[in-house]
Parts: sequence; C-alpha cells; structure tokens
Amino acid sequence: MGWIIPIIIIAFVFLIFSIGIRIVRPTHRMLVETLGKYTRTGEQGFNWIIPIIQSTRYVNITERMVDVPEQIVQTSDKLNTKVDAMVYYQVRDAKASEYNVDNHRNQLTSLARTTLRAVMGNMSLTECIQNRDKINQDVEKVLDKETDSYGVSVLRVEVQRIEPPQDVQEAMNEVVKAEQKKIAAQDFATAVETEADGLRRASIKKAEGNRQASILEAEGKAKAFELINKSFVGNAQLLKQFEVTQESLQKNAKIVLGADNKSILKLFDLNK
Repeated sequence: MGWIIPIIIIAFVFLIFSIGIRIVRPTHRMLVETLGKYTRTGEQGFNWIIPIIQSTRYVNITERMVDVPEQIVQTSDKLNTKVDAMVYYQVRDAKASEYNVDNHRNQLTSLARTTLRAVMGNMSLTECIQNRDKINQDVEKVLDKETDSYGVSVLRVEVQRIEPPQDVQEAMNEVVKAEQKKIAAQDFATAVETEADGLRRASIKKAEGNRQASILEAEGKAKAFELINKSFVGNAQLLKQFEVTQESLQKNAKIVLGADNKSILKLFDLNK
C-alpha cells in the first residue's frame, strides 16, 4: 500500500502541469498575470503558467480593421457632409494595448471620428471630394501619433464615402455637365477649324498645280512656234537659192556651190 501515495503525488503533479500548459498561436501574444499583476508576455508556441496563481490574457497582433460609423461633418464652407471611413491598424505592443487603454478598438474608433471632423473641417467641400487621398494621409498621421500610447500602429485610413447635401450635389452635377458641354463645343470648333484649314490648303495646292500646268503648256507652245518659225525661215532661204540657181542656169552662168547646198545640186543634175 505504500506505493499508492507516490502514485497520487505523481498524478497530482501531472495534473497541475497539464492544467498549466498554454499553447500560443503565431497570431496572438499571451499576457501572464500573477495574482492580478502583469508578469510577462508569452510568445508563440509552448508556454506554462502556475494554475490558480497565474492567469492569462490573449492579444491579437494581426492587422485588424475598425469601421468608423457615418457622421455629419461641416466643411470650411459651412456645408454639412456625410462621411464614413475604415481604419486599419496592428497591435505592436500587447502589454500597452491591454493595460494603457480601456478597449483600444473603441478608443481608436472615437479618435478617428474626431480626427476626421477636424481634418475635413479645414477643407472646402470641393477640396474634400477632390483630395480624398490627402484626407486619408492626414487622418492616418494624426491617429498614428495619438495612438502611440495605445500600443497600436495605424497602417492606413480609407474614406469610404463623402456625400454632400442633395441640393449641393445637384448643383455640382450641373456644373460638371456644363464643363463637359464646354469641352465638347471646343473640340467641335477645333475639328471644324482643322477641316477648313485642310480644305484651304487643298485649294491652294490645286491652284498652284493648275498654274504650273498652264506655264508648262505655254512654254511648250512657245517652243513649238519657235521651231515652226525656224523651219519656215530655212525653207524660204532654200527656195530663194533655188530661184537664183534656176535663173543662172537659164543664162548659162557658172555657180560655185558649197558642200551644204546638196538640194540645189540635185536640182542641177536633174536639169541636165
């Protein structure tokens, strides 16, 4: 019977050891408290605590998101605008996020609402709509600084919707339509001007072509008349020489002819 007590002791120790086993996932960190006082932070993997005396709190360290509910923001030009946003953050200090603030998610949401009103309150409605990226950057910068003591890091802020009053929205739509019509009219005027310029250039080219053709035609006719005139003069001279030669032959006169007067020589031979 003496072996029963050691077995009971071993079983009790094994039970205490088993109860104290804690497995921490990579997505979390474990805060260990001893009699209500923070003792240490358990990393991922195997951890062991003293049952009953020590307790644990788990903190998610992955990237998380909080939804900033819709609210009314007054811009610098005194227009009330509906806006909502999303804030993405990550816990970098599990101890600070748990002990330095009461529910860091709620605190972050409230701070994001306040910061969003402050940033957009310094901008006009048009600037808010056109510079949404600037709003995101400014809000993120402020939140990241203010939440430093929370043990969280603000990764980014995304404004989801900016909705101006209905009458302002309608007026803005009319302005956009007017601008589009203006651009369309300018494009049409440019196209008409380009077409007219093209027709003018084509007419000039055509006129230049006709003028050049007329000049070439006139030059051709002038050369033709010149050739005809030269031919007429040459034939007249040849006819005159022939008449003189014929008259001389009738009078039995002797005539010395050049080598180039072959036509007259032929006529002389025929008369013989």
